Amino acid sequence: MSRFFYNERTRLVDDALEGIILSSRFGNLTKLDIDPAIRVVARSDWDKSKVAVISGGGSGHEPAHAGFVGKGMLTAAVCGDLFASPSVDAVLNAIVAVTGDRGCLLVVKNYTGDRLNFGLAAEKAKRYGLKVEMVIVGDDIALSDNKQPRGIAGTALVHKIAGYAAEQGKSLSEVRDMAQKACDNLWSLGLAMQTCNLPGSDEESRIKPGQVELGLGIHGEPGASVVASHNSRELVATLVEQLQQQAGPDARLAVLINNLGGTSALEMALLTRELAHSALREQIDYLVGPAPLVSALDMKGFSLSALRLNDEFIAALTAPVETSGWQPAVAFAPMKTQKQNMVHDSVEYHASENAQVQTTLAIATTTLIELENRLNALDAKVGDGDTGSTFAKGAQDIALLLVNKELPLNNTGQLLQLIGERLATVMGGSSGVLMSIFFTAAGQRVAEGDALPQALQVGLQQMKRYGGADLGDRTLIDALQPALEALAQGGIQAAATAAQKGADSTAQMQKAGAGRSSYINSQNLDGVTDPGAMAVAEVLTALAK
Repeated sequence: MSRFFYNERTRLVDDALEGIILSSRFGNLTKLDIDPAIRVVARSDWDKSKVAVISGGGSGHEPAHAGFVGKGMLTAAVCGDLFASPSVDAVLNAIVAVTGDRGCLLVVKNYTGDRLNFGLAAEKAKRYGLKVEMVIVGDDIALSDNKQPRGIAGTALVHKIAGYAAEQGKSLSEVRDMAQKACDNLWSLGLAMQTCNLPGSDEESRIKPGQVELGLGIHGEPGASVVASHNSRELVATLVEQLQQQAGPDARLAVLINNLGGTSALEMALLTRELAHSALREQIDYLVGPAPLVSALDMKGFSLSALRLNDEFIAALTAPVETSGWQPAVAFAPMKTQKQNMVHDSVEYHASENAQVQTTLAIATTTLIELENRLNALDAKVGDGDTGSTFAKGAQDIALLLVNKELPLNNTGQLLQLIGERLATVMGGSSGVLMSIFFTAAGQRVAEGDALPQALQVGLQQMKRYGGADLGDRTLIDALQPALEALAQGGIQAAATAAQKGADSTAQMQKAGAGRSSYINSQNLDGVTDPGAMAVAEVLTALAK
């Protein structure tokens, strides 16, 4: 089973390139119409007045390489099939198409196929009288004794530096020398917890759970070693140690944080944070990323690239470009924080006595506490079985304040707001917040001069607004709304009767429109009263007695 979106495997790269060109925000890309087997993306605004910079290689590393085509970076990108070098003919035609009298620089990652195909194309282009130079990027330090280190994510930094030099009008030899100097001062190392998968192939599961491979290639080649950890701090420290050994402890650095394709933005932000607190922190002048720059399809991993800086490189990295894939370099500095006084949203009140209100609260809280098991049993049939415990917890808190004489019983506005505050704190979950909204909004309206029945109606409306439920959605609102309407017209007896009728109606409702019951099928709901509606009805019935 494929893990990729595509139509035909043979058309995947061509279809993707069309999407890249269509979505370019600068509208400056074109596909050269040469031959169906040749895929070259070039600048549509190119006039051959400066040195051309061409790169390319296998597809699957997006945004490399087409995403780096544009003013200030690449003139053209030659795209092969997935993880396959483009042909000699494809590279040759790209060179001939975009190279003028100033010449052309090829930026090639250090893989045999790329070296050979780009190299032969360069020699053939010279027959046309074109000046062509080539630099080979070998920034991977995973294997210290390898005479042919691979070119990986640091290649994007070489693209940027070479493109800047060309844009400044430098000669071909100057552009080549600046790009080569970047190659000589560039080191990269990556790791992954899951390797990449090719479209149409079986899922790769070489890396064991709980482990990462250090130094695996951008085509999924096995890594140099295995680390038995997913701890971000430890992993970043491992990469940093090796990069620092190469760059030296005193080098000023730009560090590229590269997403290999399958790592979430949240994780990349976390890894950037670890880099900012690593042993390299005092040496970092600029950050590039975190972002996918040279990816490996869906590989779950990342890489770090360190470039030893000089003034010329800084100017190159910070110069604006017109490409879709480049991420502007950001001057590195510790995270900014701004002191802000904490808001303590607590109700100001003074405890007071009122015998009638005390009796009302005592009846309501005692009823909810005694209902705990019944409500839980009901909720177990249509939810997660904790409605009774949730309401009881809130009732117990208010009851304790009542016994300790810590409530403003003679100030209804303060009392309702305080109840709202306490329920949000002790009840937990959505029920606590909903009841808090009801009492808080009602209390505010009483404090502003509204009569209690009208204030409770306002609390209901706010509960409905924020909670999203309404009459008929099989919630406590089916009991509470008719009860409050009856209360405004006929008092507590009428309210209790209306609440009980509303609660009973929920047992006949085949579909819940909100809450956990909305995920339950109609057979499980049939004949079961909503526990929240029952709680409302039982409290009002107890008060009516």
